[in-house]
Amino acid sequence: MLNYFDPSQHRIDPDRDYGTPARLSETAVALTIDGVEISVPEGTSVMRAAALAGITVPKLCASDNLEAFGSCRLCAVEIEGKRGYPASCTTPVAEGMEVHTQTGKLAKLRRNIMELYISDHPLDCLTCPANGDCELQDMAGAVGLRDVRYGFEGANHLDAETDASNPYFSFDPSKCIVCSRCVRACEEVQGTFALTIDGRGFDSKVAASQDEDFMDSECVSCGACVQACPTSTLMEKSVIEEGVPEHSVVTTCAYCGVGCSFKAEMKGDQLVRMVPYKGGDANHGHSCVKGRFAFGYATHKDRITEPMIRESIDQPWRTVSWEEAIDFSAKRLKGIQAEYGRESIGGITSSRCTNEETYLVQKLVRAGFGNNNTDTCARVCHSPTGYGLKTTIGESAGTQTFDSVMQADTILVIGANPTDAHPVFGSQLRRRLRQGATLIVVDPRRIDLLKTPHGSDSLHLPLKPGTNVAMINALAHVVVTEDLEDKAFIEKRCETDAYQAWRDFISEERNSPEALEAETGVSAELVRKAARAYANAGNGAIYYGLGVTEHSQGSTMVMGIANLAMATGNLGREGVGVNPLRGQNNVQGSCDMGSFPHELPGYQHVGDPAVRERFENLWHVKIDDEPGLRIPNMFDAAIAGHFKALYVQGEDIAQSDPNTQHVEQALTSLDCLIVQDIFLNETAKYAHVLLPGSTFLEKNGTFTNAERRINRVRKVMAPVAGKEDWEVTQDLANALGYPMNYSHPSEIMDEIAQLTPTFTGVSYDKLDELGSIQWPCNDEHPDGTPTMHEVDFPIGKGHFAITEYVATPERSTRRYPLLLTTGRILSQYNVGAQTRRTENSRWHEEDVLEIHPSDAELRGISDGDWLGVSSRVGQTVLRCRISDRMQPGVVYTTFHHPGSGANVITTDSSDWATNCPEYKVTAVQVEKVSQPSEWQKHFQSFDEQQQQYLENSKDESNFALK
Repeated sequence: MLNYFDPSQHRIDPDRDYGTPARLSETAVALTIDGVEISVPEGTSVMRAAALAGITVPKLCASDNLEAFGSCRLCAVEIEGKRGYPASCTTPVAEGMEVHTQTGKLAKLRRNIMELYISDHPLDCLTCPANGDCELQDMAGAVGLRDVRYGFEGANHLDAETDASNPYFSFDPSKCIVCSRCVRACEEVQGTFALTIDGRGFDSKVAASQDEDFMDSECVSCGACVQACPTSTLMEKSVIEEGVPEHSVVTTCAYCGVGCSFKAEMKGDQLVRMVPYKGGDANHGHSCVKGRFAFGYATHKDRITEPMIRESIDQPWRTVSWEEAIDFSAKRLKGIQAEYGRESIGGITSSRCTNEETYLVQKLVRAGFGNNNTDTCARVCHSPTGYGLKTTIGESAGTQTFDSVMQADTILVIGANPTDAHPVFGSQLRRRLRQGATLIVVDPRRIDLLKTPHGSDSLHLPLKPGTNVAMINALAHVVVTEDLEDKAFIEKRCETDAYQAWRDFISEERNSPEALEAETGVSAELVRKAARAYANAGNGAIYYGLGVTEHSQGSTMVMGIANLAMATGNLGREGVGVNPLRGQNNVQGSCDMGSFPHELPGYQHVGDPAVRERFENLWHVKIDDEPGLRIPNMFDAAIAGHFKALYVQGEDIAQSDPNTQHVEQALTSLDCLIVQDIFLNETAKYAHVLLPGSTFLEKNGTFTNAERRINRVRKVMAPVAGKEDWEVTQDLANALGYPMNYSHPSEIMDEIAQLTPTFTGVSYDKLDELGSIQWPCNDEHPDGTPTMHEVDFPIGKGHFAITEYVATPERSTRRYPLLLTTGRILSQYNVGAQTRRTENSRWHEEDVLEIHPSDAELRGISDGDWLGVSSRVGQTVLRCRISDRMQPGVVYTTFHHPGSGANVITTDSSDWATNCPEYKVTAVQVEKVSQPSEWQKHFQSFDEQQQQYLENSKDESNFALK
């Protein structure tokens, strides 16, 4: 008998559709299908049981990522002892059941059903874009349909007009069989409910929102409907234009920290489409508009394809060979160190590059430059996560898998907007809310998660920006004073003295919701209700984002979150945990790889002699025992004249870092700026050396997502400039006299595993075998660690930290009466270098300032007006959008377009422990204006000049080729 009851006894093929979802049960059911005996979990459908037995039952409306629907009737079977022909997708297995899937009666029934479908379907298979990749076509062949008796003379849908409004896919209703798979995918997988079946009977049709064009509807272009469609009704325009792909490569998305797996489907060396991979443990075959469709930047005409150098930024670029560019860079770096000292240069790693590439950059700085002046963009987003979680629970990473949320009873989302910034996880979270979980959102802005269709009643705590710590203290105060703690967990798992000190502190009346109500702006009653909902939940999970970390008390807030989780016992099992939602694809990895100036890979401090000795023995070089400069310190030292050269790989600090004018002054002060990137970004405009970077499609390596999941990145196409990023870093190291001789990124990972305790079991072979691994992966956890801290903490017992609330210096005043906070939008990604070069700009072509109607009315502002936004460090101009998503006194913008100058007005205020900038709180004034700001005028002229320099270099290069 085939035993599919025990999941460990078999492997599900991610490339196969089993018809209906898997079921988990402690009860096994044995049955016979076409003479094959099989045992499956109770609740499994007959269709899935047949597929597991290797028997294919024809289907059109069924898919294993959707609940059974039973509309097409093509999957009918015969079951001994039952009358009629039940649908195998909706019929659960029963003990002793005998099923027949292939009989003469079934064959005739299926042909008749298919004949009806084909009678209202265009017979244009040879010219159809789905020819060869069409389930309807496949099923017609499978059931043996050879003739259609019904003509097209009667009523039909063949003249229905195609909707081509969406830039990425078209909707051709003439080919729709109304199977409802697209509608169900939008509901069950994505959770947007943008599609519906409009009309009844013969008039039934798929409609977007209120029968609108897809582009004007609520559709978020995730692609779930396209993927679900069994015909060419919903079809990628890239496939229509280029043809059906012929082969695929599984790789990992290079956008947000969810880390979705995709099949990059190719024709030759041309990428035709990205299809979410069902075998991806982070996304399970789902995607968002960015990962699914916004890959065109990889072959965009703006790509830097040849190395370039120049003596100063007011000179044109000169296109050179790789050898000359590397030699030029090495000589400049050596000369600067000879004149200004060993500490005068440094490097910045990128959260967009692979683990292996990031590891090499920090190794280059420590071993090749001879100092610890290495930092990463994680400094300006999640460095407080590292500090706060290290202090309290001993490891600077999220504690759970994304799937863990499906077992949470109460979900506390703080300073995060998952449906925009982490949309695939946002869809999963919404699915859990629809199952009845309670949602609590702590955010100054009303986010879309609060509007989850069919979700439970949600609580929104719209606190004033900058009062996070006051809020977390008030929540904890309720837990402690109302005796809602998990005393058994605290006694067993936490430091007694630290807990008692924290308990005494948090119990003080000054930390009560009533005492802090005026500070947070949230009613004490609502705070108490939220605290009780979290503390009384069977499983309470916390998810937080940059709205927690990007504050002057970011580290304090992270410690406060950990305190709350420990106090309620919500750590160490499924459905709970403290989960930072990392912004970029490899923020977690860039931190893991030792990008911070005080830590070697694996968060091992440079001041520890035993740690340094292990690295020195393998690297064959002495390592400085003093931490190096952080990014803000590099800027200050550059302006002061002490720091003279910087190597930046894959990072755009001129756009992403706060107080843009200060950053620009620092970059202008450098004698040598080496930028390695795929485009002439804002930082590269200040560079002396521009080295072509490679996209995720052009390289091998690994990314580590927000749940510590290490995923393979596999090369899909050759690098347009001839080198992967790690090869460029290696060349520079060798030119500086420090030898690196890797032949493949797998060798770099092997070295990482030797030096990093949490990675000792990681290798490319194991990743290929398991699909992905969540660190720690070592002798104790050979296959990785999905749930952290099940038994104890890396520091032994959990440490409760005192979280004194200190008000941010960025408070509203008479001069600056509004508080600006910033965030992301679904269609764009971070600084927008990638997404702005795709059709995603159709949804968000400029950054706008959202302002509450009462604040707009007070200033005589109308929707669409140009607004001057001034802070104590600068001014910019943005278009107005009147919105009630914020409370009065708060304004909001995104930062995806460089000309918007969002970071011109953000200040140098930063986290007390890590220097993470306080992007989320900037005191501003807003007024109507009629022209750009002075900075924007300068930006425009400087941009035009630098673009012309780039264009001239391309013209000269083309002339030389001729």
